[in-house]
Amino acid sequence: MPLLPLRKPNRTPVPGLFITYPYGENTPTSTLISIKSHGDSMGYRHIILLFLERIMAYRTILTVLTADADMDQLEAAIVAARRHEAHLEVFCLGIDRAQAAYYFAGTSAYVFQENVDAAMETADRLAKAARARLSREDLSWAVEAAAVQSGGLATLVGMRARYSDLAIQLRRGSESKLTDSDASLEAALFDGGAPMLVVPQSGLAADYGRRVMVGWNQSEEAMTAVRRALPLMQKADLVEITVIDPSPHGPERSDPGGALCHMLARHGVRCEIAVLARTLPQTSQILMQRAMDTGADLLVVGAYSHSRFRQSILGGTTRNLLSQCKIPILMAR
Repeated sequence: MPLLPLRKPNRTPVPGLFITYPYGENTPTSTLISIKSHGDSMGYRHIILLFLERIMAYRTILTVLTADADMDQLEAAIVAARRHEAHLEVFCLGIDRAQAAYYFAGTSAYVFQENVDAAMETADRLAKAARARLSREDLSWAVEAAAVQSGGLATLVGMRARYSDLAIQLRRGSESKLTDSDASLEAALFDGGAPMLVVPQSGLAADYGRRVMVGWNQSEEAMTAVRRALPLMQKADLVEITVIDPSPHGPERSDPGGALCHMLARHGVRCEIAVLARTLPQTSQILMQRAMDTGADLLVVGAYSHSRFRQSILGGTTRNLLSQCKIPILMAR
């Protein structure tokens, strides 16, 4: 929803609504510090929520392309950028998988250059295709190409993701084989600290996020994911906080999800709580079954705590959700 234009303080459109301009009358709306309302606060609630939505919105969206097949991923990123009126950053990578440390002394230097040239050619080809596709859109966008050795991929992608509000990744491959998509996903999460929207191969609907389901287990990762998903949840018709077999001795005791529900409601999110019994062996199975039963079109969960690069065995819930991804999943850590 577009933000209503601010007026000068002496032209306040609603009696009793005072807007603070910290740097003068022409201050951009993104630097708005406070809104104070007096009188009937509920009457001004929708106006305040407009400002909050503008401040918390996704403004920069990143997607990393590493293969020709990633053009479907670009389509999903375009949908997200259009939905949030965001700037789209497309990072095209050619990956050199030859590790220089493994070559014996005396190996021809041409081997190194051939690998670099092939990686750069891939990056340039992806960038050319991305620019041709984006030239037909009225979005704000930028395309950058680079070649990188596989060992430096995490650092390079992490630096781009650090300055993005949301990263888009199309899920492909299997849980038994590590792909470039997996490496990019983990780089954005672990090295960039950006929330990741993982899109199934069926693509991303233009109105995704109308019914959101939050997998809530009171963990730090789940709380981070909820905070990062607020711009989407504020636009949702309904958000369900799904709690699976909560412990009666946990921090929330007899009111699982209650504190989170109150917090989201104060942000203008229409939400409800569903407490489910553990009827299936895996938490991921319960979440996916619940999503299908309720018609959810977005799942918000906390990502695993340890990277596949740093630990031989991953947390099962995250791995299984990614392999069974039938709806978009927003994850953060």
